[in-house]
Amino acid sequence: MNTFFYGVLPYIALTIFIGGTIIRYTFFERGWTTKSSEFLAKKSLKWANPIFHLGLLMAFGGHVIGILVPKFVTEAAGTDEATYHMISLAGGLPAAVLFLGGFLWLMKRRFFGSARMKANTSSMDKLLYLVLLLTILSGTAGTLSNITAGFDYRESISPWFRSVLMLSPDVSLMKDVPAIFQFHMFMWMMTAILFPFTRLVHCLSLPFEYLMRSDIVYRRK
Repeated sequence: MNTFFYGVLPYIALTIFIGGTIIRYTFFERGWTTKSSEFLAKKSLKWANPIFHLGLLMAFGGHVIGILVPKFVTEAAGTDEATYHMISLAGGLPAAVLFLGGFLWLMKRRFFGSARMKANTSSMDKLLYLVLLLTILSGTAGTLSNITAGFDYRESISPWFRSVLMLSPDVSLMKDVPAIFQFHMFMWMMTAILFPFTRLVHCLSLPFEYLMRSDIVYRRK
């Protein structure tokens, strides 16, 4: 099972993520959209949306540094493990609060808002929200459980992920990883598998044109 989850499933997830996204953009470009629901419920979106996306960007940046930058690089730059841990917590905890808080706010708007919002929520949206919720919750729980620096993910998860990218997965690195982190790894793979079939594809579109385009006017009845 360890070989499947950390030596096979990552490639299944990445293949579907990349291949599915290319196919959707090539053959189903008309569906390449967020399916904006701003005209259905705008008030809460004004704050929930930027809070969620700010937390997302902070979390993504922290993951890139923590996973793709080897430990010896930061140590060579003069940052020992204790200092790195404090820096990661200083950025990780606010990111978790914003990311999870914004997401829960968006969930409240989506599932406990108006009847029109519920009517415009598909089965795929419901599955996506569930997977994202479990992914964010497990990541937040992992961050909170590691406040005392009891687990150094840069000696296991990070080199394992880099070994996957190098097409030579070292599954032994994940053997003694705490359960909450293993679950978080599983959930990011589930997110990658769902990605091409959901509204998440919009994040691959460059937003520059959006910043300069004219407002879309919606008129009330």
